Amino acid sequence: MSELLKISGLRVGAEDKEILHGVDLTINEGETHVIMGPNGAGKSTLGAAIMGSPEYSITGGSLIFGGEDITAETPDKRAKRGIFLSFQNPVEIPGITLSSFLRSAYEQVTGERIKLFAFKKKLQEAMEILQMNPEYADRELNVGFSGGEKKKAEILQLLVLRPKLAILDETDSGLDVDAVKTVSAGIKAYREQTGGSLLIITHNTKILEALTVDRTHIIADGRIAAEGGAELIDEVTANGFDKYVSGGSL
Repeated sequence: MSELLKISGLRVGAEDKEILHGVDLTINEGETHVIMGPNGAGKSTLGAAIMGSPEYSITGGSLIFGGEDITAETPDKRAKRGIFLSFQNPVEIPGITLSSFLRSAYEQVTGERIKLFAFKKKLQEAMEILQMNPEYADRELNVGFSGGEKKKAEILQLLVLRPKLAILDETDSGLDVDAVKTVSAGIKAYREQTGGSLLIITHNTKILEALTVDRTHIIADGRIAAEGGAELIDEVTANGFDKYVSGGSL
């Protein structure tokens, strides 16, 4: 497999505090990676740094995507390269419908104009996978949406935009069992339709049941504390993160 993302010695901070202390991680094309770790370990910071969030500053190391250095690139340029980030708490955007937002995002990311009829067909097919009421397409983005519908709208963006790398930051948080299954089905459909890579930040292994996990990374105290295959997920589920945290028992 070809190397898609290579993170080398990444140091990231916010407000004069360093959060990530030299992270190394490589994702190949078509792979599914899982990030786990205790609260405050730096998991979401890593996802945001890959996407280029202005809330964080990269103070060391590099991000190589598709063979090119993107360490200093802005989020919009990274999105056009094919990087996607879902949010733990999707924001409401009054005044623009879900359909209009997605059509505009699709055209901006791909650089292609798409006819309205063709886009509506694409959107309808994606909404059916997620069991979303088609009326949501004409509602203002996330305004009045339940927590579950907001998360489905995030995965809907994933299915429509078809990025090369999708970073899912606790997309399953706050969802009931049925909603987790639906979101999981959407993530599986993305993998099957695009062959894209996934970096899933999660506490809930239910969302992983329909996927084949290639690599698992445990982040603790801002560092990669352990790496392994899918079996590491079971080990953490059974025993927790104590032995990976500074001062924890081994």
